[in-house]
Amino acid sequence: MNTEGNKAWLGVFNFPLPGRTKKPRERGITMVIDKGLGLTETRDLMALASDYIDFLKLTFGTSAFYSTQLLKEKVAMVRSYGVDIYPGGTFLEIAMLQGTLNQFLDRARDLGFSTIEVSDGTIPMTLEERRDAILRAQDRGFRVISEVGKKDPTERVPQSQILELVAHDLECGVFKVIVEGRESGKGVVIYDKDGHVDENELEGLAQGVADTARLIWEAPLKNQQQALILRFGSNVNLGNVHPDEILALEALRVGLRGDTLKASMRGPLLVADPGNGSLEVGV
Repeated sequence: MNTEGNKAWLGVFNFPLPGRTKKPRERGITMVIDKGLGLTETRDLMALASDYIDFLKLTFGTSAFYSTQLLKEKVAMVRSYGVDIYPGGTFLEIAMLQGTLNQFLDRARDLGFSTIEVSDGTIPMTLEERRDAILRAQDRGFRVISEVGKKDPTERVPQSQILELVAHDLECGVFKVIVEGRESGKGVVIYDKDGHVDENELEGLAQGVADTARLIWEAPLKNQQQALILRFGSNVNLGNVHPDEILALEALRVGLRGDTLKASMRGPLLVADPGNGSLEVGV
C-alpha cells in the first residue's frame, strides 16, 4: 500500500534535500523496533507511516508472549502494507544454543515471517555456524539480515573482526548487515558511552566496506541519525528507530527539520550515498 502520490502538502514546496528513494528500495531503509505494539497501534502505525518503514523488528523476544493467532494476524497485516516484519536475533541465538534452529525457522515460516536476522550479539558463534544459519534460513525462502557487534559494551569487538564478519555475511548472500547499536545507542561499535558517534570507528568501518549501502546502522537517537545523514546522505540505512520517531526521521532525511535544512542553506549538501562511501552533493 503506497500513498506517496497523495500527500497533504504535495506541490506546495520541494524537499530541501532531494533524491529520497521510494519503496521498494535498497538504499534509505528504515528499520523500526517494536517492543509490543497491539494490533490497533500497529494498524495506526502502518496507516500513518508504512511508506517510510521497510522493516519492523519484533525486538527483545517480545513476540514469544503473543498468542499464535494474534501474531499471525499482526504479521499478515504488517506485510499487507508492504513492510517486512521479523523476530529479533535473540530467538535465533537461543535456538542455536538449544539445538532447535530448524524448528525455529519452520515455526517462523508458519507464522508468516519473511525475514530472519542472524546475529551473535550475546552468544559466541563460529564463522561455520554463522554460515550454516544463514544458508538454512535462505533455503527456507527467508530474506536474511545479519548483525555484527556485541550488545555488552565490555565485550567490544575489534574493528578488524567486524569487517571480517561483514565481508563473510555478504559473501553468504545476506540482504543487509546491521551494525549493532542497541536500543540505547550507547557504548557499542560506533557509539561511545554517551551515545555520541566515534568518528574513528565510523570512518574505519565506512572505508573498510566496499559498499556502505549494504549496511544498516542502528541509530536510535536523533543526534546519531543526524550525524549519519550528514555523513552518508539522506538515503543512509538506519535501524532501531522508535515507532514515534519515524516521521521525525523522515523529515530529517529530506531537510524538513532545522538541523538538515540549515545545513542545506549553507551550500552544497550531500543528498545520497551511491554505495561506495563517497558522497554525491546537491544544493
